[in-house]
Amino acid sequence: MTKRQNISTYISRIVVSIVVLMTGSSAYAQNNKITNPADTMPLLKGMQISVDIAGPIIMQLSDYGEYEAALRLNLKNKYFPIFELGYGMAEHLNDEVTGISYETSAPYFRIGCDLNLLKNKNSENHFYGGIRYAFTTYKVDMSRNEMQDPVWGNMASFNIEGESCNQHWIEVVFGIDSKIWGPLHLGWNVRYKRRIAHKDSSAGNTWYIPGFGKYGDTRLGANFNVTIDI
Repeated sequence: MTKRQNISTYISRIVVSIVVLMTGSSAYAQNNKITNPADTMPLLKGMQISVDIAGPIIMQLSDYGEYEAALRLNLKNKYFPIFELGYGMAEHLNDEVTGISYETSAPYFRIGCDLNLLKNKNSENHFYGGIRYAFTTYKVDMSRNEMQDPVWGNMASFNIEGESCNQHWIEVVFGIDSKIWGPLHLGWNVRYKRRIAHKDSSAGNTWYIPGFGKYGDTRLGANFNVTIDI
């Protein structure tokens, strides 16, 4: 074999190797797209609106409750920024222990983000965890009919109307969202609420805080949501 033939053979082998390498790389890239479709998912996958049906049911069964709706963005089916807006109210008359009557009604809001905890980010169903910052400012009416003071023995009463109060709190949320049909989803979540700042009435603790629930430093809550993709 001549020197020229050796060079030709060497060049041919290089060309074949390059072709094989390029073909293999292309096939790998195509397979990678197939096995990882989330890589090509748009940033904004959609939006959802939801309403909570637990609050109105509680209102029918007790002397407080809320109406609440939410707007949620879907970023790559993984992150879900959310804004929740509600209206809470209470009419608690003649408390069995204190004899105090309490009334309030006011809006509240929460803002935060949920994270899809499922490994399969392409599923239409979600198991998520998230956090919220919440705030409400409200006015209260509190009164108590004249009754004997258990310490001093004298008769005492009080009446407060329209006193301004407020509360800031955070929530840790875990929930499930399942696609039922078309754009319709049903889901529920549980919430751990922790008060971080507040202003009570001059008469003391307010019995109910819109969006937070009955008075306390911490509280557990739950929602049952009907959600529509938009």
